[in-house]
Amino acid sequence: MPIHMRFMTWRPLVRFTTWRPLAATAVAGLLAALLTPAAAHGAPRESRPVYSYGNAVREAVWVDTGLDGDGDGRSDRVAVDIVRPREPAQQGRKIPVIMDASPYYSCCGRGNESQLKTYDADGDVVQMPLFYDNYFVPRGYAFVGVDLAGTNRSDGCVDIGGRSDIQSAKAVVDWLNGRTTAYTTRTGTTRAKATWTNGKTGMIGKSWDGTIAGGVAATGVEGLETIVPISAISTWYDYYFAKGAPLYDSGPDRLANAVESPDARANCAAVQQRLVDGAPRTGDRTPLWAERDYIQDASNVKASVFLIHGMQDLNVRMQHVGPWWDALAENGVERKIWLSQTGHVDPFDFRRADWVDTLHRWFDHELLGYDNGIDDEPMADIERRPDQWVTSDTWPAGGTRTTTLRPASGTRPGVGTLSLTKAYGTETVTDDPRTGETDWAARIGTPTPDKAGFLTRPLTSDLRLSGSSEVTVTATPTTSTAHLSAVLVDLGPDTIRDYAASGEGIATLTDRTCWGASTTGDSACFKETKARTADVDYTIVSRGWADLGNHASVDTGVPLTPGKAYTITLDLGATDHVIPAGHRLALIVAGTDENLIDPPSTKPTLTLDLSRTSAHVPLVGGPKSFTRATAGSPPAAPAPTPLAGVQAPSTVHRIPGGSS
Repeated sequence: MPIHMRFMTWRPLVRFTTWRPLAATAVAGLLAALLTPAAAHGAPRESRPVYSYGNAVREAVWVDTGLDGDGDGRSDRVAVDIVRPREPAQQGRKIPVIMDASPYYSCCGRGNESQLKTYDADGDVVQMPLFYDNYFVPRGYAFVGVDLAGTNRSDGCVDIGGRSDIQSAKAVVDWLNGRTTAYTTRTGTTRAKATWTNGKTGMIGKSWDGTIAGGVAATGVEGLETIVPISAISTWYDYYFAKGAPLYDSGPDRLANAVESPDARANCAAVQQRLVDGAPRTGDRTPLWAERDYIQDASNVKASVFLIHGMQDLNVRMQHVGPWWDALAENGVERKIWLSQTGHVDPFDFRRADWVDTLHRWFDHELLGYDNGIDDEPMADIERRPDQWVTSDTWPAGGTRTTTLRPASGTRPGVGTLSLTKAYGTETVTDDPRTGETDWAARIGTPTPDKAGFLTRPLTSDLRLSGSSEVTVTATPTTSTAHLSAVLVDLGPDTIRDYAASGEGIATLTDRTCWGASTTGDSACFKETKARTADVDYTIVSRGWADLGNHASVDTGVPLTPGKAYTITLDLGATDHVIPAGHRLALIVAGTDENLIDPPSTKPTLTLDLSRTSAHVPLVGGPKSFTRATAGSPPAAPAPTPLAGVQAPSTVHRIPGGSS
């Protein structure tokens, strides 16, 4: 059986404010208490802010990656900015490293306030974005910010999660462990050694940054003890396509151009062209995508994983969570997960105090070896309602069983039922690229030509989905191309985070709170946030898409024969959602999901064979729980229309997390 890491509920300790350096004598006394075994009651359980942030060492080195991505005849060097406490090295003590490798330090910014790196006249970092250095450096960690190859002050070219991206960060982990070479300048010959670290490294980052952490972990590099990927990509194909259906109208070349430094933009035309050639808009899987699939290398992962993702993330979608999580489980990786109701949002902005405390305890345990009990706590934290969280001993939840639900026609076209009973008959759907999941759900009880909806009876008890769903569809198209969408919907009134609005579930306030120590050039104080909510009549639970031309192969699509039936399975994003008693679960099958996938070249009408169409959903309690929840309730009456929901997705994201 997979090895699961078990976690228990905890209570946050205190709200963190700006740390003020202690007097030298107080520091010495506290250090003695912390470091002298006779003075302590057993091993330490928490690192304390005993080191001066204002007097920290700030330096830059350039690590040799061993690659020549820009083809200039020299091995590429990546810039590594370091902030570390001065005192441990003076005392002969070596410290661990927290590292964020990013393409965004100069082009797009990090965090809710889009912070960039700033430098002094000597080229040493003054402002390191986010709170990590402010908070953890006084607690005895070094913080390292790596510019990916081709960005900011690094050589090389951006290759969108490929060998160069991953090697940019892996080479730094190797240098921290004495296995590669670094220099004190970008072009000089004076070497720099990381004599101040014990080599133990934890990587963290949101979106592209978190993606790099996962990719480096998949190399199995020694010294990488843990990763904390936030809203991260697990396979780049799934960022751009869903079984052949294009999610964006552009490819990785446009993304590379958005983050590259001026030098890289001038010297990396060949790399850009390889991205164009290797990522055809047909949606076929090519060797380029295979190189950028970290799930296939999950067996190499030695680091523990603390994964955070928004269940309504429409940028890096939940399809990146389920397969990666399952692969880690199959390979016995220790892991923990937070699932929020937000979109593409950092936990610092949706659960700040708990996040800082949990991350602190996680790094103390994984990098300092402190026995603080975090490994005995529940595996999963899940946001049920805005700012209301529950825990789960394991994830997906124990007792979850895949349950096959069958759609059936109702008394009106396109408004049917959903149950355990296999049905016969057909429904028709005509692709309308001007509509999407919010339009379909709002009119679930009204016949419309662009969708077919199937509803359960009203539930008499709660029904919990935990994990990933699949929807198998058999459809006969009228044209040679066709796209399909499948959506699971919770029909019933609720208050949810407004993930489709600006902020994707949060509102940014003007007040600031402080999380660590500050200097003149690097404040630890950040704008507060609160949940942005919406009162709705339905909630989209999960969604998935496919090009029907990929019916025979996930790798290659083919033209369709009009009038011929094809069967394909759509992979829906993972979720953990409770449908309350009194609500109904609905399945919607349609064509193009506006702003979430691009339309095909034609507008087909699809005839659905209901006898060969089904939804496979992860229900806690399995079929028995579904039978119990739907027994004794009256048949599902058509829902009134239009139902209120969040606004339709309006922004097509092309940069994974560049400014949030």
